[in-house]
Amino acid sequence: MRPDSVRRALRLGASAGAMAGLLTVGLALPAAAADDDEPETDQLWINSPYEQSLPLGTDGGEPPARTLDLGLYHDNSNFTVTDGKLTVDVSGLAGVAEVTWPDACTPSGTTAVCVVPDVPVVGEGDNKQIHLEVRAADGAASGAQGRITYEATATGGPDGVLVAPQDSSDTTLTVASGPDLSIRDEAPVGETEPGTTETIPFALSNKGNEAANGFTLTMYASYGLDFVSTYPECEYTDVVPVAHATCTFDEVLAPGESFELPEPLEVAIAEHAFNERLDLSVEPGGGATDLWNDDNYVAMQIGAANTADFAVRGAAVSGAAGDTVTASIAFQNKGPAWVGNLGSGDPVASVDLRVPQGTTVTGVPSGCYPRTLDGGYYPGSTGAPRYVCNLPYWVSERAERSYAFKLRVDTVVPGASGAVIVRPERGDGFPFDPDGSNNLASLVVN
Repeated sequence: MRPDSVRRALRLGASAGAMAGLLTVGLALPAAAADDDEPETDQLWINSPYEQSLPLGTDGGEPPARTLDLGLYHDNSNFTVTDGKLTVDVSGLAGVAEVTWPDACTPSGTTAVCVVPDVPVVGEGDNKQIHLEVRAADGAASGAQGRITYEATATGGPDGVLVAPQDSSDTTLTVASGPDLSIRDEAPVGETEPGTTETIPFALSNKGNEAANGFTLTMYASYGLDFVSTYPECEYTDVVPVAHATCTFDEVLAPGESFELPEPLEVAIAEHAFNERLDLSVEPGGGATDLWNDDNYVAMQIGAANTADFAVRGAAVSGAAGDTVTASIAFQNKGPAWVGNLGSGDPVASVDLRVPQGTTVTGVPSGCYPRTLDGGYYPGSTGAPRYVCNLPYWVSERAERSYAFKLRVDTVVPGASGAVIVRPERGDGFPFDPDGSNNLASLVVN
């Protein structure tokens, strides 16, 4: 089985925040109801890289080709958008780069119209539908630059036709010389089992026109993964929830050469593993600049067949009219899996408290925020009818978190009760939770 590589994902080691907490399945408050009379809108967008490097040929040979991925997408899922037409103008590449057009494009002079039959909504489907082949032009010198510009239209939207904003997209191509390290993408992996070991394929090649004089490999493994393979070239740091390894290799990779690790890269799938991630990135040594960084990095998604039982605990307090009492409610992950969201860094979930009748909140614990009953903004910190407490963006397999509220008893209402609920960011319930009955508890006063 092989892990699913996802490029352009949030890197686990991109910041201290990412290392301190990665994963989430958070809570979102209900959005305010939209005005039914407000007209629908939609917008067409062009997906294109801002810049791309084109290597010269090795030892004066033919320059290698690079793929330029382009596409269209739109904003509003309430509309079906079809018959997308992307106009690509390469007149700015004269003497710099040559283009080979795919079948989806019809060239005419220095422009081509490329067809996208079905335009996806942002975040859904493939928004890189057009793949141009570009290479440095004969005689182009290192440092030469050219520019591609785009226009686009499509059928659909509220007025029947969508037009991409003018001058919103262009790509600068730069002829360059140097190493271009590339980690090979791998096919998806099926679910693994906790307590097993996974072999991670790793192959590195130099697609540039100059040698890479050594390189650094950086690895980040999420909390449910442990490095089984260790290499003398690596320094390891294990800081929950991310294990980190920095490996310095002296191997010289000539253009076209490949590299494999001295031994297969193996990771252990821990008993608490769930949605795991292994990030690998490389950069050339000796202060060299890589020609194209997009293929220097992969984020491998490694799933484990596991569950996590989220639960909340309510409280029962008593007090006479005018008394202030402390009510401690709590969240617990009963495991066996830890839970998080490797991409967003949002809270893993939120604990939602409805304040019991006859009481007023006078003291609010850290991390809890006032809301109206329907989830809207509430001014001030105390006295709200509802509070939402954000959990951290990752929780261990035995995590517990308590929230102590100060309640003033304004009127004694026998058996007054407020709901305590742990909620996901979207939808109802947690797909990984085998027992949804303990997602709800009560805060009872008198």
